[in-house]
Amino acid sequence: MSRILEIDLLRSFAVIAEVRALSRAAERVGRTQSALSQQMKRLESIVDQPLFQRTGRGVVLTHPGERLLVHAQRMLRLHDEALADLSGTGLTGSVRFGCPDDYAAVFLPALLRQFSSQHPHALVEVVCAPTPRLVELLDKRAVDLAMVSLPDATPGEELIRREQLVWIGYPGLDPAHFDPLPLALSDADTLDHIAACEALQQAGRAWRIACASSSLSGLTALVRAGQAFAVMTQTAVPPDLAILNGDPALPPLPAVGITVKFGRKRPSHLTAAFAEHIRAVLPVL
Repeated sequence: MSRILEIDLLRSFAVIAEVRALSRAAERVGRTQSALSQQMKRLESIVDQPLFQRTGRGVVLTHPGERLLVHAQRMLRLHDEALADLSGTGLTGSVRFGCPDDYAAVFLPALLRQFSSQHPHALVEVVCAPTPRLVELLDKRAVDLAMVSLPDATPGEELIRREQLVWIGYPGLDPAHFDPLPLALSDADTLDHIAACEALQQAGRAWRIACASSSLSGLTALVRAGQAFAVMTQTAVPPDLAILNGDPALPPLPAVGITVKFGRKRPSHLTAAFAEHIRAVLPVL
C-alpha cells in the first residue's frame, strides 16, 4: 500500500479530530459515515498506527493520532494557502469580529481555521464580549460583524443555530442544600442572566447573585470552587463541571438562538464572506 499521506485523508482526519464524532464529521465533509470510517482505516494502515479510540461520547485521538494531527494541520494549511495564492481566489483585508466568550471557546477555533485556509491573506480580529455589549459595538461600527444570542424563535430573525441553556455546578454539589441559591451570572441584561432569574422567580425559589461578571472564566471559577451555580449554553459547558438539567431543585430553562449581525448595511466583501462561512459551518460544529 502507498505510504503517501493524501490531502483528502488528512482533511477528513482533521475534521474528526475536531468534532470528535464520526457522524458529525461525515456531515461536515459530505461523506457517509461508512466511507469516512474506511478513509480512517486506510490512513491508519498508511501510518501503521491506531489513530482513534472509541468512547461512549464519540472518539478521542490516541497518542500517535495527536502527533499526526500536528503535522496534518500544518500540511493542510500550506496546501490551502498555496492553492489560494496561485488561483487568486483568496480574499484580502481585515474584518473585526465580535463573539461572546462561550461561543468563542467552542466555535471560534474551527471557524477561524477553516476560513483562514480559504483566505490565508485575510485577517480576522476578534473582540469577545456579551451580546448586549456587542450590539453596542455594532451600533458604533466598532465591529464589522458579530455573532450574537437571541431569544429562541425571535420573529423576523434568521437563526443559524439553537443552543439549550443549562444549569451547571460543581459535581456532587446539590442545589437543594442552598437557600437562597447562589448564582454566578453574566451581565444583568444578558439572556442567561434574565432566563435564570425569571425561571427561579416563576418557580418561587429564592436566589442571590454571588457574582455578576462578563468574564466567563471568572464565573466558572466560582462554580469550580463550589460557591455558586451558573447558567450557560450546553455546548460550552466545561467537561469538569456538571449539567444539572432535570434536577428537581432547579426550574427548566429556555433555548437561545445564534445569529450574525452587521455593523453596516453594506458590509465589505470580506465581511459578507465571513458571515456566509459562519452560516455554513456553525450548524455542523
